[in-house]
Amino acid sequence: MMLSKKFARKAAGIVSVLMIAGAVSACSPEVGSEEWCADLKEKPKGDWTANEAADFTKHCLF
Repeated sequence: MMLSKKFARKAAGIVSVLMIAGAVSACSPEVGSEEWCADLKEKPKGDWTANEAADFTKHCLF
């Protein structure tokens, strides 16, 4: 009985995290889109990650 309660709590937690992650990722524009490029242009360059800088160069400059 105790094992099933622990499993149910753990499964509920995992499902919750996945739902939140899905909701957050659905709100951000796709990398390389015009909206994404515009958003990154407004963001201070010191706050860019290495991946963002590489993607910006690849998708927005060329």
